[in-house]
Amino acid sequence: MQHTSARTGTRPGDRHDSRAPGRAPSRHGAERATGASAGSRSRLPRYWFAERLLLVLSGHRPVHWMLGHTIGHAYEQLVRLAPGAPLTTNGLRPVLRHCDEYVPQPGVIEAFARITAGDRVRAMAFRLEQGPDLRWRCAAVELGGERLMAGT
Repeated sequence: MQHTSARTGTRPGDRHDSRAPGRAPSRHGAERATGASAGSRSRLPRYWFAERLLLVLSGHRPVHWMLGHTIGHAYEQLVRLAPGAPLTTNGLRPVLRHCDEYVPQPGVIEAFARITAGDRVRAMAFRLEQGPDLRWRCAAVELGGERLMAGT
């Protein structure tokens, strides 16, 4: 028995997505459903830094990954803090849920992030400063009562 389809497309009749067989599903559908686009999020300096700080402070990336992205003593303080992986909770990988910012003056961003690992919610705050080369660099990090500031 031969199956005939009234559709002119290449998808099987019971298939509801537009991807070809054997290809990974598009991330765009999930992003549209949640209203957030990971692509547009990662272009914002606050999210870019929050993701990187999260990976370093959870032990998933080495501290030297932040070399060149910090100012003054902030890097040295990350070196001292990161080995304890303060954002890891019971071996669960933390997830950046939300990040927002306050701009006290041009070239300065004070950002705060909500991070979850299992049922635990943590907060992280950090300060970004834009240099003469227009690149953003982390000048301070505050996490769980521990404060890391450039020049301190």
